[in-house]
Amino acid sequence: MGVSGAGKSTVGTLLARRLRVPYAEADVFHPPENVAKMSAGTPLDDEDRRPWLDAIAAWLSEHAEGGGVVSCSALRRRYRDRLRGSGRPLFFLHLDGSETLIARRLADRKGHFMPRTLLRSQFATLEPLAADERGAVVPVGGTPQEVTEEALTALAP
Repeated sequence: MGVSGAGKSTVGTLLARRLRVPYAEADVFHPPENVAKMSAGTPLDDEDRRPWLDAIAAWLSEHAEGGGVVSCSALRRRYRDRLRGSGRPLFFLHLDGSETLIARRLADRKGHFMPRTLLRSQFATLEPLAADERGAVVPVGGTPQEVTEEALTALAP
């Protein structure tokens, strides 16, 4: 989980490979209306997110037995609660970095529908993991491989 540009897709792919489980990029679950809205610089509201989160939860349910990794912003507790509705135990890795670092990454990113102008709204929306949520905060200042190693350490029992 984390704001756009935190490295969710990159680290999620590496993490799934290391864990030998399927990987899903949450962006592919967005209906075209959501992509158009974000591309136009308009933040999604909770109603927009509902079918998207439900589709991700369905994917999680389908992979309950062997596990899987999904890169998803999951910025609010209620969004994470909706994902937990998949019926399987989830562990959230919050990829965390400063707004300055993330803005620099977004400025270098090409071909993604999420404009840099929405970053401020993502940071404003972000609700850190609560003490009763299974998860860990992983700093994203290092290389993708270093961040993945920290994520694996956080997942270790």
